[in-house]
Amino acid sequence: MTAGSSSAPIGELAGPPLVARRTVGGRIRNRLPTTLLIAPGVGWLGLLFLVPLLIVFVVSLGTTDGRGHILFDHLSFQNYIQALRPEYLPAFANSLRYALITTVLSLGLGYPIAYWISHYGGHRKVLLLILVMLPFWTSYLIRTYAWMIILRDNGVLNGILRSVGLIDEPLILLNTDLSVILGMTYGFLPFAILPLFVSIDRLDANLVEAGRDLYASGRAVFLHVTLPLTMPGIIAAALLTFIPAIGDYVTPDLLGGAQTSTIAKIVQVIFTSGRDWPYGSALGFILMILTLGGTLLALRSLRRETFA
Repeated sequence: MTAGSSSAPIGELAGPPLVARRTVGGRIRNRLPTTLLIAPGVGWLGLLFLVPLLIVFVVSLGTTDGRGHILFDHLSFQNYIQALRPEYLPAFANSLRYALITTVLSLGLGYPIAYWISHYGGHRKVLLLILVMLPFWTSYLIRTYAWMIILRDNGVLNGILRSVGLIDEPLILLNTDLSVILGMTYGFLPFAILPLFVSIDRLDANLVEAGRDLYASGRAVFLHVTLPLTMPGIIAAALLTFIPAIGDYVTPDLLGGAQTSTIAKIVQVIFTSGRDWPYGSALGFILMILTLGGTLLALRSLRRETFA
Protein backbone atom coordinates (compact mmCIF):
# COMPACT_ATOMS: atom_id res chain seq x y z
CA MET A 1 0.00 0.00 0.00
CA THR A 2 1.49 3.35 -1.05
CA ALA A 3 1.57 6.57 0.96
CA GLY A 4 -1.05 8.13 -1.28
CA SER A 5 -3.40 5.22 -0.87
CA SER A 6 -2.93 5.09 2.91
CA SER A 7 -3.70 8.77 3.40
CA ALA A 8 -7.33 8.44 2.20
CA PRO A 9 -8.61 6.20 5.02
CA ILE A 10 -6.78 8.33 7.61
CA GLY A 11 -8.47 11.44 6.22
CA GLU A 12 -11.81 9.71 6.25
CA LEU A 13 -11.31 8.69 9.88
CA ALA A 14 -10.04 12.11 10.94
CA GLY A 15 -12.55 14.09 8.89
CA PRO A 16 -15.82 13.76 10.87
CA PRO A 17 -14.38 14.70 14.31
CA LEU A 18 -12.75 17.76 12.72
CA VAL A 19 -16.03 18.76 11.07
CA ALA A 20 -17.86 18.18 14.33
CA ARG A 21 -15.41 20.37 16.24
CA ARG A 22 -15.79 23.13 13.68
CA THR A 23 -19.61 22.84 13.86
CA VAL A 24 -19.66 23.01 17.66
CA GLY A 25 -17.25 25.94 17.63
CA GLY A 26 -19.41 27.76 15.08
CA ARG A 27 -22.51 27.24 17.17
CA ILE A 28 -20.77 28.58 20.26
CA ARG A 29 -19.60 31.65 18.35
CA ASN A 30 -23.11 32.19 16.98
CA ARG A 31 -24.66 31.97 20.44
CA LEU A 32 -22.24 34.42 22.05
CA PRO A 33 -23.82 37.58 20.54
CA THR A 34 -27.28 36.37 21.59
CA THR A 35 -26.06 35.65 25.11
CA LEU A 36 -24.44 39.07 25.35
CA LEU A 37 -27.66 40.73 24.16
CA ILE A 38 -29.96 39.04 26.68
CA ALA A 39 -27.51 39.17 29.60
CA PRO A 40 -28.37 42.78 30.63
CA GLY A 41 -32.10 42.03 30.55
CA VAL A 42 -31.70 38.84 32.56
CA GLY A 43 -29.50 40.64 35.08
CA TRP A 44 -32.00 43.48 35.36
CA LEU A 45 -34.89 41.07 35.95
CA GLY A 46 -32.86 39.14 38.48
CA LEU A 47 -31.93 42.28 40.39
CA LEU A 48 -35.31 43.98 40.37
CA PHE A 49 -37.64 40.97 40.37
CA LEU A 50 -36.05 37.83 41.78
CA VAL A 51 -34.09 39.54 44.54
CA PRO A 52 -37.10 41.47 45.91
CA LEU A 53 -39.18 38.32 45.61
CA LEU A 54 -36.61 36.43 47.64
CA ILE A 55 -36.63 39.20 50.25
CA VAL A 56 -40.43 39.01 50.51
CA PHE A 57 -40.24 35.23 50.94
CA VAL A 58 -37.63 35.51 53.71
CA VAL A 59 -39.68 38.19 55.46
CA SER A 60 -42.77 35.95 55.27
CA LEU A 61 -40.92 33.35 57.35
CA GLY A 62 -40.20 35.80 60.18
CA THR A 63 -42.19 37.19 63.09
CA THR A 64 -42.80 40.59 64.67
CA ASP A 65 -42.40 41.92 68.19
CA GLY A 66 -44.76 44.21 70.04
CA ARG A 67 -43.41 47.30 68.25
CA GLY A 68 -43.76 45.84 64.76
CA HIS A 69 -40.08 45.04 64.24
CA ILE A 70 -39.34 42.02 62.07
CA LEU A 71 -37.55 39.17 63.81
CA PHE A 72 -35.72 36.31 62.11
CA ASP A 73 -34.85 34.29 65.21
CA HIS A 74 -37.20 31.42 64.43
CA LEU A 75 -38.01 31.08 60.73
CA SER A 76 -41.12 29.00 60.04
CA PHE A 77 -44.13 28.63 57.78
CA GLN A 78 -46.54 29.61 60.55
CA ASN A 79 -47.63 32.74 58.67
CA TYR A 80 -48.62 30.62 55.68
CA ILE A 81 -50.66 28.31 57.90
CA GLN A 82 -52.51 31.29 59.37
CA ALA A 83 -52.97 32.84 55.90
CA LEU A 84 -54.87 29.72 54.79
CA ARG A 85 -57.53 30.16 57.46
CA PRO A 86 -61.14 29.75 56.22
CA GLU A 87 -62.08 33.38 56.97
CA TYR A 88 -59.87 34.52 54.10
CA LEU A 89 -61.65 32.35 51.54
CA PRO A 90 -64.37 34.97 50.79
CA ALA A 91 -61.66 37.56 50.08
CA PHE A 92 -59.86 35.16 47.74
CA ALA A 93 -63.18 34.32 46.07
CA ASN A 94 -64.02 38.02 45.60
CA SER A 95 -60.61 38.72 44.08
CA LEU A 96 -60.99 35.80 41.70
CA ARG A 97 -64.57 36.76 40.82
CA TYR A 98 -63.72 40.38 40.07
CA ALA A 99 -60.70 39.38 38.01
CA LEU A 100 -62.59 36.77 35.97
CA ILE A 101 -65.55 39.08 35.24
CA THR A 102 -63.18 41.90 34.31
CA THR A 103 -61.23 39.60 32.00
CA VAL A 104 -64.36 38.28 30.27
CA LEU A 105 -65.78 41.79 29.78
CA SER A 106 -62.44 43.11 28.55
CA LEU A 107 -62.20 40.33 25.98
CA GLY A 108 -65.83 40.76 24.94
CA LEU A 109 -65.43 44.51 24.46
CA GLY A 110 -61.83 44.48 23.27
CA TYR A 111 -62.15 41.90 20.50
CA PRO A 112 -64.71 43.85 18.40
CA ILE A 113 -62.73 47.07 18.93
CA ALA A 114 -59.45 45.42 17.89
CA TYR A 115 -61.17 43.73 14.93
CA TRP A 116 -62.66 47.03 13.72
CA ILE A 117 -59.35 48.88 14.05
CA SER A 118 -57.53 46.14 12.15
CA HIS A 119 -60.04 45.80 9.29
CA TYR A 120 -61.54 49.27 9.01
CA GLY A 121 -58.96 51.56 10.58
CA GLY A 122 -57.09 52.05 7.33
CA HIS A 123 -54.39 54.69 7.54
CA ARG A 124 -55.83 55.81 10.90
CA LYS A 125 -54.76 52.64 12.74
CA VAL A 126 -51.92 54.38 14.56
CA LEU A 127 -54.20 57.21 15.66
CA LEU A 128 -56.84 54.79 16.89
CA LEU A 129 -54.26 52.80 18.86
CA ILE A 130 -53.02 56.04 20.42
CA LEU A 131 -56.60 56.78 21.49
CA VAL A 132 -56.78 53.30 23.04
CA MET A 133 -53.62 54.02 25.04
CA LEU A 134 -54.67 57.58 25.89
CA PRO A 135 -55.97 56.66 29.39
CA PHE A 136 -52.45 55.52 30.30
CA TRP A 137 -51.34 59.14 30.06
CA THR A 138 -53.31 59.85 33.24
CA SER A 139 -52.72 58.35 36.66
CA TYR A 140 -54.79 55.24 37.41
CA LEU A 141 -55.70 56.75 40.78
CA ILE A 142 -57.05 59.93 39.17
CA ARG A 143 -59.13 57.89 36.73
CA THR A 144 -60.59 55.90 39.62
CA TYR A 145 -61.52 59.11 41.43
CA ALA A 146 -63.20 60.25 38.21
CA TRP A 147 -65.38 57.14 38.32
CA MET A 148 -66.37 58.08 41.88
CA ILE A 149 -67.57 61.46 40.60
CA ILE A 150 -69.53 59.74 37.82
CA LEU A 151 -71.18 57.05 39.95
CA ARG A 152 -71.95 58.75 43.27
CA ASP A 153 -75.52 59.58 44.25
CA ASN A 154 -75.28 63.20 43.09
CA GLY A 155 -72.81 62.36 40.37
CA VAL A 156 -72.78 62.80 36.64
CA LEU A 157 -74.65 59.63 35.68
CA ASN A 158 -77.51 60.10 38.15
CA GLY A 159 -77.74 63.74 37.14
CA ILE A 160 -78.14 62.83 33.47
CA LEU A 161 -80.74 60.12 34.22
CA ARG A 162 -82.77 62.48 36.39
CA SER A 163 -82.57 65.32 33.88
CA VAL A 164 -84.06 63.17 31.10
CA GLY A 165 -86.75 61.84 33.43
CA LEU A 166 -85.68 58.19 33.54
CA ILE A 167 -85.41 58.12 37.35
CA ASP A 168 -86.89 60.12 40.22
CA GLU A 169 -84.50 59.01 42.95
CA PRO A 170 -80.74 58.56 42.49
CA LEU A 171 -79.56 55.04 41.82
CA ILE A 172 -77.13 53.48 44.26
CA LEU A 173 -74.18 52.82 41.99
CA LEU A 174 -71.13 53.61 44.10
CA ASN A 175 -69.86 51.09 46.67
CA THR A 176 -71.36 48.15 44.79
CA ASP A 177 -70.00 45.21 42.80
CA LEU A 178 -71.18 46.95 39.64
CA SER A 179 -69.00 50.00 40.30
CA VAL A 180 -65.96 47.83 41.02
CA ILE A 181 -66.40 45.83 37.81
CA LEU A 182 -67.00 48.98 35.75
CA GLY A 183 -63.88 50.63 37.11
CA MET A 184 -61.67 47.58 36.68
CA THR A 185 -62.94 46.88 33.16
CA TYR A 186 -62.31 50.48 32.15
CA GLY A 187 -58.83 50.41 33.68
CA PHE A 188 -57.66 47.14 32.14
CA LEU A 189 -59.47 47.21 28.79
CA PRO A 190 -56.44 48.63 26.88
CA PHE A 191 -54.37 45.66 28.12
CA ALA A 192 -56.77 43.41 26.19
CA ILE A 193 -57.17 45.52 23.06
CA LEU A 194 -53.48 45.81 22.17
CA PRO A 195 -52.57 42.06 22.01
CA LEU A 196 -55.88 41.31 20.34
CA PHE A 197 -55.16 43.90 17.66
CA VAL A 198 -51.70 42.45 17.00
CA SER A 199 -53.09 38.93 16.64
CA ILE A 200 -55.97 39.99 14.37
CA ASP A 201 -53.85 42.33 12.26
CA ARG A 202 -51.28 39.57 11.58
CA LEU A 203 -53.96 37.12 10.44
CA ASP A 204 -53.46 36.01 6.84
CA ALA A 205 -56.44 37.32 4.86
CA ASN A 206 -55.98 34.54 2.29
CA LEU A 207 -57.09 31.98 4.87
CA VAL A 208 -60.31 33.87 5.47
CA GLU A 209 -60.89 34.16 1.72
CA ALA A 210 -60.25 30.44 1.33
CA GLY A 211 -62.99 29.71 3.84
CA ARG A 212 -65.40 31.94 1.95
CA ASP A 213 -64.43 30.30 -1.34
CA LEU A 214 -65.52 27.01 0.20
CA TYR A 215 -69.02 28.49 0.66
CA ALA A 216 -68.69 28.94 4.42
CA SER A 217 -70.88 31.61 5.98
CA GLY A 218 -69.39 34.62 7.70
CA ARG A 219 -70.21 33.13 11.09
CA ALA A 220 -68.60 29.80 10.19
CA VAL A 221 -65.46 31.52 8.88
CA PHE A 222 -65.16 33.50 12.10
CA LEU A 223 -65.70 30.50 14.37
CA HIS A 224 -63.51 28.03 12.45
CA VAL A 225 -60.82 30.28 10.93
CA THR A 226 -60.52 33.72 12.52
CA LEU A 227 -61.16 32.78 16.13
CA PRO A 228 -58.81 29.75 16.32
CA LEU A 229 -56.00 31.59 14.52
CA THR A 230 -56.27 34.57 16.86
CA MET A 231 -56.46 32.39 19.99
CA PRO A 232 -52.85 33.19 21.03
CA GLY A 233 -53.80 36.87 21.13
CA ILE A 234 -56.93 36.07 23.15
CA ILE A 235 -54.93 34.11 25.72
CA ALA A 236 -52.28 36.83 25.91
CA ALA A 237 -54.99 39.47 26.40
CA ALA A 238 -56.61 37.36 29.11
CA LEU A 239 -53.30 37.03 30.95
CA LEU A 240 -52.47 40.73 30.68
CA THR A 241 -55.91 41.55 32.08
CA PHE A 242 -56.35 38.86 34.72
CA ILE A 243 -52.95 39.18 36.42
CA PRO A 244 -53.16 42.90 37.33
CA ALA A 245 -56.91 42.64 38.00
CA ILE A 246 -56.58 39.97 40.68
CA GLY A 247 -54.01 42.06 42.53
CA ASP A 248 -55.79 45.40 42.21
CA TYR A 249 -56.79 47.03 45.49
CA VAL A 250 -57.25 50.67 44.44
CA THR A 251 -60.50 50.12 42.52
CA PRO A 252 -62.18 47.80 45.07
CA ASP A 253 -61.15 50.15 47.87
CA LEU A 254 -62.37 53.41 46.28
CA LEU A 255 -65.34 52.18 44.23
CA GLY A 256 -66.36 49.22 46.38
CA GLY A 257 -66.16 50.83 49.79
CA ALA A 258 -65.33 49.29 53.13
CA GLN A 259 -67.74 46.38 52.67
CA THR A 260 -65.87 45.11 49.60
CA SER A 261 -63.26 42.60 50.71
CA THR A 262 -60.45 41.39 48.45
CA ILE A 263 -57.20 39.72 49.32
CA ALA A 264 -55.21 42.68 47.96
CA LYS A 265 -57.08 45.05 50.31
CA ILE A 266 -56.38 42.74 53.25
CA VAL A 267 -52.67 42.64 52.40
CA GLN A 268 -52.59 46.44 52.14
CA VAL A 269 -54.27 46.84 55.55
CA ILE A 270 -51.93 44.32 57.18
CA PHE A 271 -48.87 46.14 55.86
CA THR A 272 -50.03 49.69 56.67
CA SER A 273 -52.36 49.56 59.68
CA GLY A 274 -51.39 46.22 61.17
CA ARG A 275 -47.63 46.64 60.57
CA ASP A 276 -47.33 42.86 60.36
CA TRP A 277 -45.05 42.57 57.35
CA PRO A 278 -44.32 38.82 57.67
CA TYR A 279 -48.02 37.98 57.71
CA GLY A 280 -48.78 40.34 54.83
CA SER A 281 -45.86 38.91 52.85
CA ALA A 282 -47.21 35.39 53.32
CA LEU A 283 -50.65 36.41 52.07
CA GLY A 284 -49.13 38.22 49.09
CA PHE A 285 -46.91 35.26 48.30
CA ILE A 286 -49.90 32.89 48.32
CA LEU A 287 -51.75 35.21 45.93
CA MET A 288 -48.70 35.30 43.67
CA ILE A 289 -48.42 31.50 43.66
CA LEU A 290 -52.09 31.13 42.72
CA THR A 291 -51.72 33.70 39.95
CA LEU A 292 -48.51 32.08 38.70
CA GLY A 293 -50.15 28.65 38.63
CA GLY A 294 -53.03 29.96 36.54
CA THR A 295 -50.60 31.75 34.23
CA LEU A 296 -48.57 28.59 33.63
CA LEU A 297 -51.72 26.66 32.81
CA ALA A 298 -52.76 29.35 30.34
CA LEU A 299 -49.30 29.39 28.75
CA ARG A 300 -49.46 25.62 28.39
CA SER A 301 -52.78 25.99 26.60
CA LEU A 302 -51.27 28.74 24.44
CA ARG A 303 -48.42 26.44 23.43
CA ARG A 304 -50.87 23.75 22.40
CA GLU A 305 -52.86 26.23 20.32
CA THR A 306 -49.73 27.65 18.70
CA PHE A 307 -47.94 24.41 17.82
CA ALA A 308 -50.95 22.16 17.20
